[in-house]
Amino acid sequence: MAEIVGIFAASHAPLVARDWDSFTPTLRASLAAAYDKVGTRIAAARPDVILEIATDHWVNFFLDNLPSVCIGVGSEHDGPPEPFMRRVYPHATLTGDAGLGQHLARTALAQDFEPALSHRLTLDHGVCIPLWRAGLDPPPPIVPILVNEIEPPMLSVRRCLAWGRLLAAATRSYDEALRVVILASGGLSHSIGEPTMGEIDAEFDADSIRLFAAGDEAPLIDYFEAKLPTAGNGGHEVRSWFIAHAAAGSRGFELLEYLPVPEVYVGCGFATWNLT
Repeated sequence: MAEIVGIFAASHAPLVARDWDSFTPTLRASLAAAYDKVGTRIAAARPDVILEIATDHWVNFFLDNLPSVCIGVGSEHDGPPEPFMRRVYPHATLTGDAGLGQHLARTALAQDFEPALSHRLTLDHGVCIPLWRAGLDPPPPIVPILVNEIEPPMLSVRRCLAWGRLLAAATRSYDEALRVVILASGGLSHSIGEPTMGEIDAEFDADSIRLFAAGDEAPLIDYFEAKLPTAGNGGHEVRSWFIAHAAAGSRGFELLEYLPVPEVYVGCGFATWNLT
């Protein structure tokens, strides 16, 4: 049976890749250390597969076709299309795990979840920046779970938590002996293309961290259902964290690092969940 051996979260931001060389040495060192904390723990877990939860930044989908959740069920996916990503992460393709991906999809459908499926996705900076900066190069096979975190209407907090429980149970029911890491990419606060673009909501970030650390789902649901509509459009990426949180049984959260970085417009968060 497959085993979940680690659950992690890490922020992504295009400017981490595009402007890395122009950052001050202090900022580069701080960001590198934060990603290294995640990468070191993932490496220690010795994963055979990474199940990565991220959003799609208008690369695979647009308003004419925008699924709430899409599971990548193919054996290979295309690498990042952005020129700034190809410069630092020149992988034309990334290996998938078709067996696990299709098992997750079948299990979801059997339990009345309705994901979209793709046999070949293009994995943009949201997927690849955490892999690159965490030193997972090349990474183990990736099963991408792309969640709409960019355009309303979006999954409710409650449904994200249900997805987390579903993915954890489905992974553990897979009959191949795999060591699986779940990696949630995105968050915390940021605003893109809005009048508040560039602002970091430190209060929202602190509340988010506190609620994940407390673990209880009811206060988390109440807070985010009220706050997310007004916290800046980038804050919706915390949905990836909801899924990871529930996959870990809504307990055992450990913040590895929090860095409000105006240079990349993001309140950058890095975390793990203790499965024991």
